[in-house]
Amino acid sequence: MQLELLNEQGQATSKVDAPDTVFARDYNEALVHQIVVAFQANARQGTRAQLDRGEVKHSTKKPFRQKGTGRARAGMTSSPLWRGGGRIFPNRPDENFSQKVNKKMYRAGMAAILSQLARDGRIAVVDSLSVDAPKTRLLAAKFKAMGLDSVMVIADQIDDNLALASRNLANVLVVEPRYADPLSLVFYKKVLVTKGAIEQLKEMYA
Repeated sequence: MQLELLNEQGQATSKVDAPDTVFARDYNEALVHQIVVAFQANARQGTRAQLDRGEVKHSTKKPFRQKGTGRARAGMTSSPLWRGGGRIFPNRPDENFSQKVNKKMYRAGMAAILSQLARDGRIAVVDSLSVDAPKTRLLAAKFKAMGLDSVMVIADQIDDNLALASRNLANVLVVEPRYADPLSLVFYKKVLVTKGAIEQLKEMYA
């Protein structure tokens, strides 16, 4: 598989060879869906909580007499059948939403995403990416000159200037290869990979 090499104006100047084991794999939609859903589920904190019938504020007085009203019998207003009553199976703060994904499946899913991005022309290679000072406007101007408004950068090395300049840009994410996640790869319109990062991706997902 060959990927486009972009210059600072966002123009393709040449082609760069990329390993087929990472960038030319078949697209497995079910596997990609599974690892994306698992990534989102593992990010959930599970801090929500609801009350059961013993925890809601209520009176223990019988709402109305047992017989003669024509209504269903009721003992107290905390019943889950009543408005304002407790939940039958309430959510608890210690609820665990994590999903297990095997390493082999995760590597195959990430390679499938990268391969599909390559086929769609949404991934390209740059020699390197750096800014002279930790200024957001410098990096924003560089992406504007390249014609990119939503971009994820996978760089082999991230210095302080690049990290500080990118963290306040809404539609820009700069990460090292080990921190690239399936959700971000799918979300951003364009993915830029440095030449050094290609070798790291090959070691991780080939």
